[in-house]
Amino acid sequence: MKTLVIVSHPYPEQSKAIKTLEAAVKDLPQVTVRNLESLYGSNTSGFDVAAEQAAYEGVDRVVYMFPVHWFNLTPMLKAYLNEVWTYGWAFGPNGKALQGKEMLVVTTTGASEFTYSAAGLVQSTIEEVLTPMKASALYVGMQYGSPLAMYEAMNASDEQVSQFRQRLSEHLSTAIAA
Repeated sequence: MKTLVIVSHPYPEQSKAIKTLEAAVKDLPQVTVRNLESLYGSNTSGFDVAAEQAAYEGVDRVVYMFPVHWFNLTPMLKAYLNEVWTYGWAFGPNGKALQGKEMLVVTTTGASEFTYSAAGLVQSTIEEVLTPMKASALYVGMQYGSPLAMYEAMNASDEQVSQFRQRLSEHLSTAIAA
């Protein structure tokens, strides 16, 4: 399955888990990785829209990999979706470029899984926090898979990060195909 992985982290120099997860998929066969901050720095209006749209051609699955940033997407990823998912390309009368592709969200959080529960501090599950990604996927005709969340990533040990990596590998091999 040809896969495009879009990675974003607002503080790449502080990223341990996302860097490890990106490295885990970077050399897999049929996987293309585009790290937004590596390509564009922090310029949220500097995207090469044609190149970004071309990256989706021929892929079956798109993975968005990012840390939850104030219970939302990273600023760069939000700007990317605003600029790249254009009317006439992603949606609208002729906009079918994403239709039928699988969307997977791989995310890390600084907080615990309990924090992201009905009884937790934010009284919302990670699925609820990621509702805008699900709604966006469905709006453009993508299939939305269950997100893969790695909790307490900010202070994760090397062993925990290794477990995150293993979970990602397993998730990619079984996602939506099941």
